[in-house]
Parts: sequence; C-alpha cells; structure tokens
Amino acid sequence: MATASVRLDQDLVEKATIMGKALNRTMPKQIEHWAKIGEMMEDNPDLPYEFVKQAIISKAEKEAGKLEPYLILREQ
Repeated sequence: MATASVRLDQDLVEKATIMGKALNRTMPKQIEHWAKIGEMMEDNPDLPYEFVKQAIISKAEKEAGKLEPYLILREQ
C-alpha cells in the first residue's frame, strides 16, 4: 500500500483519535474508514448511510471468510 503525508486539521485528527480508540482503530485507520464512507456516499448519493455501512461490514466479513452461502429452498 502506498503512503503519503498530508496536512490535516487538528480537530479532525483529535476526533479521529477519539473515535479510533472507541472503535479499536488507529487514528489513520479511522480517517481511512471515514474517507471510504465518504467516497461511497458520493458515488451513491441515493443510498442511505446505514446501507453503505452494512455494505462495508459485509465486504469485511467476506474477506474474512465469515459468510455462509444463501440457499433457496424450493417447494416440490
């Protein structure tokens, strides 16, 4: 993963530090999380936040191998 140094507002850094601690993320990972949500919301302005949040969770579960196949039972 490429890294870059950027200047951020001190208030944003402080908020990310607090939220990161609460959610077991580092400050940079919390900012990455917010950026990912922001990008998804801008790309999909009609989707509600909760849907986008659940999509991120689902992707993480898939990558961790925690999803089970969805089986459709048919009547005979």
